[in-house]
Amino acid sequence: MATLQERHTAKMADVRESITVRESHVRERANWMRRRLLKMIVDAGQGHPGGDLSSADIVAALYFDILRIDPANPAAPDRDRFVLSKGHCTGALYTALAGAGFFTEAELDTYLKPESRLNGHPNRNYLPGIEANTGPLGHGFPVGVGIAVAGQIDDAGYHVFVLTGDGELQEGSIWEAAMFAGHRGLGNLTVIVDRNRLQQGARTEDTNSLEPLGDKWRAFGWEVLEVDGHDHAALLAAFDDATQPRSKPRVLIANTFKGQGVSFMRDNVGWHHGVPNAEQYAQALKDLGAELGAEAGK
Repeated sequence: MATLQERHTAKMADVRESITVRESHVRERANWMRRRLLKMIVDAGQGHPGGDLSSADIVAALYFDILRIDPANPAAPDRDRFVLSKGHCTGALYTALAGAGFFTEAELDTYLKPESRLNGHPNRNYLPGIEANTGPLGHGFPVGVGIAVAGQIDDAGYHVFVLTGDGELQEGSIWEAAMFAGHRGLGNLTVIVDRNRLQQGARTEDTNSLEPLGDKWRAFGWEVLEVDGHDHAALLAAFDDATQPRSKPRVLIANTFKGQGVSFMRDNVGWHHGVPNAEQYAQALKDLGAELGAEAGK
């Protein structure tokens, strides 16, 4: 019998052409997110551009194609749920929420300012569309598991997506929740690991090795699929399949690069957090196909 990975590879040959329009839309949205979140970080004088940029394609695929959500009714009982467990990467989340219509794009200009609703970590009490307050690493994923358990008990139709960092997987609470999700057979749960192989200050494998990562998840009763986290067609196909009925939780190990899209940030541990200077910002926008003054353009 073909493995999940083999089935995904075979499927990609058939579906890549059929999802060209969807892929193009997600690519455009992800590129806009990158330009816009960099402006937010420069204006605020702080932020986490590396992880924002590595996860932008994943978040764009979810918010602009996959998630069944309604900005006009953000608390709809049958909505899909997304939990940003790597809660420091709010640049990607806030741009996606604004782009999807949960609040105005103009509010992005208040990022990290006094009394702004756009905190450094997401707060569901302030902003519509946020399912859980996150920030301390290892906490968001267990919340997502709890939401999935509630859906299982209620026989609800929603799907739960959780985005984690790979350095975050060094937290013990992640594996407690993974064990419980496998035990419950949470087929309504998909976790995406932003596998950029960098964490604050070092590479993950130098800090606390995660490999063999797929085998670890399988040992806890999960289905495992590796994807290119910057290939929009591959992400869409993986998400399409993940939402089909199944009896196990699934993890998508999305191989990414920290700082993707910006030449001097890509795969550079120094950009876990930081703010580009004027020259660097101009270069970043050039890398992303924009110029100063046009960074917010759609």
